[in-house]
Amino acid sequence: MKKIRAAIVGYGNIGKAVFEALQTAPDFEVAGVVRRAGSTANNPLELTGISIVDDIRKLNDVQVAVLCSPTRSVPAQAREMLALGINTVDSYDIHSSIWELRQELEPVAQANNAVAIVSAGWDPGSDSVVRALLEAMAPKGVTYTNFGPGMSMGHTVAVKAVPGVKKALSMTIPTGTGIHRRMVYIEVEEGYKFEEVANAIKTDAYFVHDETHVTQVPCVDNLIDMGHGVNLVRKGVSGTTYNQLFEFNMKINNPALTGQILVSCARATMKARPGAYTMIEIPVIDMLVGEKEDLIKRLV
Repeated sequence: MKKIRAAIVGYGNIGKAVFEALQTAPDFEVAGVVRRAGSTANNPLELTGISIVDDIRKLNDVQVAVLCSPTRSVPAQAREMLALGINTVDSYDIHSSIWELRQELEPVAQANNAVAIVSAGWDPGSDSVVRALLEAMAPKGVTYTNFGPGMSMGHTVAVKAVPGVKKALSMTIPTGTGIHRRMVYIEVEEGYKFEEVANAIKTDAYFVHDETHVTQVPCVDNLIDMGHGVNLVRKGVSGTTYNQLFEFNMKINNPALTGQILVSCARATMKARPGAYTMIEIPVIDMLVGEKEDLIKRLV
């Protein structure tokens, strides 16, 4: 089997989880890791023997780039990689602008014979696939997505980018019927006022639509837990039959699941036609290792 050569772009919690998923995938090999500091960085022990660079063009034969940088860096990075003819997958998680990102990347991907799969995390991502299936099962109805309780990676990264925040943790607390409370814990840098930093957080696009509480703490590290979860409920109508009720639950390690889905979607990019896609547009079978016949016999 000729292995797919994947580069990891960014090496925080998600990048490390992607590295672990790639290491266990029989059809992938790590082409290298792209970090801002490149090979001069103080690199983790697990990357010993792995090419570490500050520019993906310094790596050889990269077929797919797994983007593990903060969400707001994704559009520019994806455009750059696609322009080089490299497939991309990302876990972009600003729900309100996913369609716009897909449309932005579509012509770049097609022009360079490449594939982009956007928002390939667990929500948006695998939960999006579950929501689509539930709607197929009951076309009329209402779906509620209840997250947590747990640490939101995207919201935490967004808080860390706010001026005056030294360290941060954003917890998502479900209150029912798809409504959530954001509990944000921060350490404040010297020279900044907590009240001003807290207001900047609450008015950020990630938080402005939710009930958000910001608390100053002496040590954020004492609070961090990577666990998270989701409860998806749909109540609706199948044909003319009412009161159909479906429920999907999971409790997860956030970075580990995100990393695994990114790798599974990286595999799917090798089977898709040039263009940009979301996960609900990708056949699930394309995310799996193995021959189609064997997968169908085992899973159908």
